[in-house]
Amino acid sequence: MNRRPRAEDGLRREWVEITGRVQGVGFRAMVAEIALGRPVAGWVRNEPRGSVLMLLEAAEGDLDAFIEAIVQERATDIAGLDRRPVETGDAEKGPSGPLTGFSVKFNRLPGR
Repeated sequence: MNRRPRAEDGLRREWVEITGRVQGVGFRAMVAEIALGRPVAGWVRNEPRGSVLMLLEAAEGDLDAFIEAIVQERATDIAGLDRRPVETGDAEKGPSGPLTGFSVKFNRLPGR
């Protein structure tokens, strides 16, 4: 069961961008599968420059464990991983409340 992150868990919201062989190889589906059963919310999508971008929200330890699981699963495909906090003015940060669920975005749309 996918437990929803709660504010009392000390939620963190981060952008995570992964570079390497991450498009056209089922990477987004693998990320969504790893998210199942974990207390992490957000989305993953392909970027025009060839990377994969994720918006993630979870308690700090859960966020770290989720990212580590992705790295362990596809270490040979990953060339780089950039984690950065979501700033207040980020246009794509999503709703102001907690994120719910985890999804794969198939198109990069402005303002989303």
